[in-house]
Amino acid sequence: MTYEEYKKSVALLNKYAYHYYVLDDPIATDEEYDALYKKVEEYEKQHPEHILKDSPTQRVGDKVADGFKKAKHLSRMWSLEDVFNHEELLEWINRVYKIDSDVTFYCEPKFDGASLNLIYEEGELKMGITRGDGIEGEEITQNVKTIRTIPLSIAEKSLIEIRGEVVIEKEEFERINQERLKKGEPPFANPRNAAAGSLRQLDPKVTASRNLVFLPYGVGVHSLNFSLLSELMEYIYSLGFKRPPFRAKAKDADEIESIYQKMKQERESYPMMLDGMVVKVNELQKHEELGYTVKYPRFMVAYKFPAVEKVTRIKDIVLQVGRTGVVTPVAVVEPVEIEGAVVERATLHNFDEIERKDIRIGDYVIILRSGDVIPKITKVLKDRRTGAEKKLERPKYCPVCGSELLDEGALIKCQNLACEARVVNSIIYFASKQCLNIEGLGEKIVEQLYKAGLVKSVLDLYSLRMEDLLLLEGFKEKKARNLLQAIEASKGSELWRFINALGIEHIGEVASKTIAEHFGLKYKDVAKEELMELEGFGEEMAESYVEFMRVNYETVSKLEEIIQPRPPQKKEEASENLFKGKRVVLTGTMSRPRNEIKEMLESYGAKVSSSVSKKTDYLIYGEDAGSKYDKAVSLGVKTITEEEMMEMLA
Repeated sequence: MTYEEYKKSVALLNKYAYHYYVLDDPIATDEEYDALYKKVEEYEKQHPEHILKDSPTQRVGDKVADGFKKAKHLSRMWSLEDVFNHEELLEWINRVYKIDSDVTFYCEPKFDGASLNLIYEEGELKMGITRGDGIEGEEITQNVKTIRTIPLSIAEKSLIEIRGEVVIEKEEFERINQERLKKGEPPFANPRNAAAGSLRQLDPKVTASRNLVFLPYGVGVHSLNFSLLSELMEYIYSLGFKRPPFRAKAKDADEIESIYQKMKQERESYPMMLDGMVVKVNELQKHEELGYTVKYPRFMVAYKFPAVEKVTRIKDIVLQVGRTGVVTPVAVVEPVEIEGAVVERATLHNFDEIERKDIRIGDYVIILRSGDVIPKITKVLKDRRTGAEKKLERPKYCPVCGSELLDEGALIKCQNLACEARVVNSIIYFASKQCLNIEGLGEKIVEQLYKAGLVKSVLDLYSLRMEDLLLLEGFKEKKARNLLQAIEASKGSELWRFINALGIEHIGEVASKTIAEHFGLKYKDVAKEELMELEGFGEEMAESYVEFMRVNYETVSKLEEIIQPRPPQKKEEASENLFKGKRVVLTGTMSRPRNEIKEMLESYGAKVSSSVSKKTDYLIYGEDAGSKYDKAVSLGVKTITEEEMMEMLA
């Protein structure tokens, strides 16, 4: 690669990243990006003196900071005055009209994140500073450079401060918290705390791992010549920054209110958390005329959404059994109104969460409501305790059917197939394609059968009669006959399908096949130690399987007697080939259904798995290969196309 080719490659990588992170419109595959990135990286190793400041390799710093230095903003970062209803909005607008009534307004979401000031000079990112006290903040430039939605260089060459909010999208927030829980770390209370905490990491690699998003909302020092704020912001976005998902202009209070109500109604559909709408005078010249109070600019205001967090008290904790058998604790709280809805219950997620947060019956707590989702408790106010609060003991028996529960730590599960709470879901899974493939037995039909009292467990499917079905709404003779024939046809299914259909936690298709092949019809009487000797089986899988069989031995035996599953035939050993004994994973869209390719590879002696690990020998990929391909590349697993696979077999 020549220096000119290197420069073009850096520009192309930045273009790819801009389309991917800022426009959400990828124009290259991950494979293309990674291949070009490696070439650039290799060139920079050989020619460190040529490294461009906006090269994507410069985004992730290796240097861990001892602490952050203070740095002054070139111009003050102001707080916003809050208004909470239409009357307060009118008061603010009337104060604006006293200075000049000939103004319009610019509205955009108020994101719930951490404010950041970026200083660019000669087109290069010179410094990133947290808001701090508005006069000075912490200089976190190394961390800022890891944020993909912040360009390292821009076309504007004059000195400029670009202000915005750093946010974490809701899905990423959940992912980060799950990771923290796995490591035994306390989860972030909300996306705002997560964004601020991620920005202030002493190790830039931690910041880089958290997929932060920067959304500009204004400028500080600049020498640009625009008459309207809306035009100025469009120019800022054109420099390579991400546009907010919504912005609008308004001429008066009624239009502002209409935009606000629409945004409030749609707030849950936004990928990031909003806590209101910012309303600004659109004419930039009027900003100076309106001026500032001691605390706020007079030309803008935050029209806040109603509070979604309130304090209440836990009256009781009740246990609910989901359709998969998972027992979920739910807090019954003193009724509290949040956003016009009266909240009386809040999810507690699981028992590990209760123990980690030390949640007790009688505690005062902060409760968060987000849209129509069941509210959750974000914080326990332990300083308000009186000593009368009670701890919740981990349950040992199902609150619905009374059978012994399987305690896996975070999850506590009812394994009883006949448990009323899990009957419907267990039958739907039992009849699904990857299990016994009972055509016509979908979710609606199963629910109809259950509500009519015709099925109380999977076993009852095989006792259904034509006269029972004809009493149901929507069932005529042909439909009833077809369903009964499909149920009858499930008899004699392969043993692995039968095992898979039981819906045992952690035991999927691959594990079911392994059990069927190794133990045949002795599958019910396998010891935990025997299972752990099988490839791919850990203690959790083995424990779950053995416990399930112990609790459901009688039911499974009756099902086996009815269905009479076929144990696998002894396979003829495959002749020598490049896939025999190899661990293989399939991903992406191929010329034939993946199941066909899977069966073909298994006939050649390959072990086809659903997940990539260091032990995987080949990843075979088709079009739109996703995260499995990326993981295989990162682990150094050999990747081949479907065509290459066929050549190897030939």
